[in-house]
Amino acid sequence: MANTTPPGNLLMTTVEKAANWARTRSMFPATFGLACCAIEMMATGAGHYDLARFGMEVFRASPRQADLMIVAGRVSQKMAPVLRQVYDQMPDPKWVVSMGACASSGGMFNNYALVQGVDQIVPVDIYVPGCPPGPQSLMHGVLTLHDKIMSGEIVR
Repeated sequence: MANTTPPGNLLMTTVEKAANWARTRSMFPATFGLACCAIEMMATGAGHYDLARFGMEVFRASPRQADLMIVAGRVSQKMAPVLRQVYDQMPDPKWVVSMGACASSGGMFNNYALVQGVDQIVPVDIYVPGCPPGPQSLMHGVLTLHDKIMSGEIVR
């Protein structure tokens, strides 16, 4: 009897791994730049650093088209409900990257007007340190998030 296996390559995986691979290769970040870190976030999407090679072609202005929120900069008490509303409007699964010292811990601004860490408002998956962190740091944070999604470490 002849071999019934078709010639060529054979690829086997699980549905979960295939879905995680697709999620990491098609992330759409929401634009939520609040301070000086937003300039570095924009530079990450520009030609020199080019987030498009990781499947993050366009920063979305609508939360209903985004699955990654990059909180770049300090969050004021007045902006906190808006940030939460944008997060709630994003479809599942969704992820949050806190970019910079101000978003992560309030930075040098320890006063009543600013939220001392965006994790008090939304769950944060990756913290990118720095003041402001460079585009390389944000790219490292995004690739770390990709690794966590692929390994199944982040499940919502």
